[in-house]
Amino acid sequence: MKSEYLNRRSWLKKGILTAGGVMAAPYLGFAETKGTPMTLNAQGNAVYSPFFTEYFPSNFREFPVLSAKLNANENPYGPSPMALEALTKSASGGNRYAWKELYELVDDIAALEGVQPENIMMGPGSSDLLEKTAMVLFMNGGNVVSADPAYMSLIRVAEAAGGTWKPVPLKKDWSHDLAAMEAAVDEDTKLVYICNPNNPTGTITDATELLDFCSRVSEKVPVFIDEAYLGFLEDGVKQSMVHLINEGKNVIVARTFSKIHGMAGLRVGYAVAQKDTLDQLQNITRAGMGISYPSVFAAIAALKDTEFLDKSRALNKSCREYVYSSLEDMGIAYVPSHTSFLIFPIAMEGKDFLDKMTAQKVGVRAFQFRDKNWCRVSMGTMDEMKLFVNALTEVLA
Repeated sequence: MKSEYLNRRSWLKKGILTAGGVMAAPYLGFAETKGTPMTLNAQGNAVYSPFFTEYFPSNFREFPVLSAKLNANENPYGPSPMALEALTKSASGGNRYAWKELYELVDDIAALEGVQPENIMMGPGSSDLLEKTAMVLFMNGGNVVSADPAYMSLIRVAEAAGGTWKPVPLKKDWSHDLAAMEAAVDEDTKLVYICNPNNPTGTITDATELLDFCSRVSEKVPVFIDEAYLGFLEDGVKQSMVHLINEGKNVIVARTFSKIHGMAGLRVGYAVAQKDTLDQLQNITRAGMGISYPSVFAAIAALKDTEFLDKSRALNKSCREYVYSSLEDMGIAYVPSHTSFLIFPIAMEGKDFLDKMTAQKVGVRAFQFRDKNWCRVSMGTMDEMKLFVNALTEVLA
């Protein structure tokens, strides 16, 4: 117990020192990724791996108010009307902790996912649960195997805690290279992390292949499947790996209310896993403590508002197809997406691109991988997407 306490204390000290030295703090208000420690190059861009870099705008302090905020994969239509009503009615209870009400939400989620309440762990957004998992599993070292590029939240915290990252490049079709990922697992691997659909690429890995992979590999090491964007798929329920929990597999599935539910600022997410796995996490962290009283009621209502979910999914698809068509007219070969965002290559340096788009009051993200620079644009309203296309046309002219 004493050794565990000292290890945690050392991790916290290391995390604070690292964050203070290299964190791009002003970027916190710009993107959906939390301000986990990162390595910056001489140009002030984040270097995630030898093959994966994220560009940042030149001047955060003079960042303008955006006419189209398309850099954080937020749902522009939410929260749902039912969630807003519940939020408003419960706001006066904001002076109370929501433990009793949280049990109701857990029961609803368990029923939705077809598991037992003991298989659910709540958190303020799924990124929080990714990071708590990394904190607990990697405080004594080890490695995490994931795709490259990938969503970096879990990976950054794993490294800050004392672990290492074994990146495996995506296949040419942008799906996870499951064979290579399995081969990368060794005696020091403590977790395999898969974001499906993947962020930042918006691409998906075949559910049948992924199911076989998770079933086998989870017998050796836990497999964490981040399904934050699964709600944007018409057949998302069929694509999920959550039913593996009832088969006794050592998998962790994360979901969030931040995306299709349109509740990014209300901070509600959950993980589904074996009870022993969740007990290991909750022995050190406090599940659900960061969720506010009104947010719990909003989430309970949001689960019931299927009409809003269907509408968000349809509007997202319409905007995505509009951007597809616009990029085709510009001669730009985009990567087909299964999410609320998409990527396409840009024939200019990433920081310069961001600066010029920002000057047009349009916020997007820019990365470098596969020896190209890429723009990642979130789907906003149709009016916002028209602003984006107009700005892009001018910037790339």
